[in-house]
Amino acid sequence: MKRTHLPLNGLRVLDAAARHLSFTRAADELAVTPAAVGQQVRALEDTLGVVLFRRTTKGLELTPEGEAGLEALRQGFLQFEEAVRAMQAGQSSKSLTIAAPRDVLHCWLMPRLAEISRDDGELRFVLIAADEDLDFTQANLDLAVRWGEGPGEHEGEALESDGMVTIERPSGGADTRISWPGCLNDDSVSLVRVADAGLAIDAAAEGLGRATVPELLARRDLASGRVAAVGEAKPYRLGYWLVAPLPQWRQKKVKALVEALGA
Repeated sequence: MKRTHLPLNGLRVLDAAARHLSFTRAADELAVTPAAVGQQVRALEDTLGVVLFRRTTKGLELTPEGEAGLEALRQGFLQFEEAVRAMQAGQSSKSLTIAAPRDVLHCWLMPRLAEISRDDGELRFVLIAADEDLDFTQANLDLAVRWGEGPGEHEGEALESDGMVTIERPSGGADTRISWPGCLNDDSVSLVRVADAGLAIDAAAEGLGRATVPELLARRDLASGRVAAVGEAKPYRLGYWLVAPLPQWRQKKVKALVEALGA
């Protein structure tokens, strides 16, 4: 019989009925009615082409055919339980693989993870710099940080931010624009071009000009005085999102990290 055709529900009922030698007690264990147990047993007998139980004056009795498969069946259920435990072991793991754009890793994620790790020394992280979307299964990812209007095809939570902010060196710098891929500046009039928002922050801090960058990435440098804001931050339709497919999103360790990162 092919695996896809295995009557697993019926086999589960057979195991319970054989242990109790009672459809009623088996039904109590399985939280169904005795009639449902009887129907499952009859369906299993029809599928296998054998009689599994007989009713006698002493009660329910297993046939030799029913007895013949019980040991292997119970060993199989034990193997199922081991498989489930093995799959659930990752839930209690404190190791997480996270992908994020390089500037997000440098400016925001690594400092936040360092703070979180100080409260839980068992946490372990594998960090992947990825400016493009990665396949969660192929990259064995638990969580990713992505830039956009929403989580896309995945589950997600937005990271709170004031939008975009223009920054410069606190003492003032060159009166030029610093651009990076995706920035709000017109690249054609920018005198300094860099690869990402993180480098734009560094360039502004060195006095090369003014850069408009996500406030989330500039937050630490603004707080430390490394750069200064030029005017107020402005809301923007795009932002950073913590995202993961539903199976990963449901994991306890991912839920805990999402909550900590969003705090």
